[in-house]
Amino acid sequence: MKLPDLPALLARRAHLPGEGTTVYRAAHTTETGGVFALDLAGDAAVLSLYADLSREEETRLAAACGALPGVAGVYLKRRPPEARHLANVAREQLSPPDPVWGEARPEVVALEGGVPFLLRPGADLSTGLFSDARPLRAWVREHTPPGGRVLNTFAYTCGFGLNAALAGAGTVKNVDLSRKVLAWGQQNYALSGLAAPDDDFLYGDVFEWLARLARRGDRFELVVLDPPSFARGRGGVWRAEQDYARLSALAAGVTVPGGQLLAVTNHAGLTGAALERMVAAGLVKAGRRGRPTARLGAGADYPGATHLKAQVWTLD
Repeated sequence: MKLPDLPALLARRAHLPGEGTTVYRAAHTTETGGVFALDLAGDAAVLSLYADLSREEETRLAAACGALPGVAGVYLKRRPPEARHLANVAREQLSPPDPVWGEARPEVVALEGGVPFLLRPGADLSTGLFSDARPLRAWVREHTPPGGRVLNTFAYTCGFGLNAALAGAGTVKNVDLSRKVLAWGQQNYALSGLAAPDDDFLYGDVFEWLARLARRGDRFELVVLDPPSFARGRGGVWRAEQDYARLSALAAGVTVPGGQLLAVTNHAGLTGAALERMVAAGLVKAGRRGRPTARLGAGADYPGATHLKAQVWTLD
């Protein structure tokens, strides 16, 4: 395997640390022939493999990543197409908890636009922040109505909710099916000196929570929808390409007139046009009208990326 010029790729991102961002993609798959991606989080590097390499090739690639300036340790993630099905049965094979090169960094605090986030490079396939969505979180920071109410669904470690709170939202509710990641989100709030009361971190199924919030009359100026492409839950199997209309209908039920939906998908096979059709169909089902007013995607450190699509909808 011929290695790309990693120092040259890193140099293209040299402006990011100066802008207060120390968690970002240093090499995207479009720059490595689809073989791997490299993410930096402070002084930890996360090497994601999308092709089968020999152990010798893995070792050589990890060492090349470790030779980059400022890297103390390199963690490995193996990401075969079937990873979503294997994650629970082959976790240590896909995501070894210890670094494959250099020093251990069980936890690091890295910055995104000056905002600190707690990351765990060896914990799982997901380390605590999806850096491709950095422009989306910046949009939330810039467009959250001061004193407004924000609902952040599929919150994960609450990056959208944290940015809304930092922007001066009066209320932010974060919803996720994992207590673990909600507690992680509360740690992120604490890093920015923000209060994180338990009743702002709602554990449970997002669909059930949307229906419950609608029944009790809770309404929001901004609702963030950032679901996985595929998931299994108590309500059955979620597939973004089939179920997004149902999700947007429920979200419309808790959005005030003039409010906004931020509809996000990272499903590589779902086009922006298909996402727009499903959101529109959901609004019709909910008896609402709306229009897309902005379209967003991954940051410049993901050159050529088409997997991440985001649309801002303003509802009448």
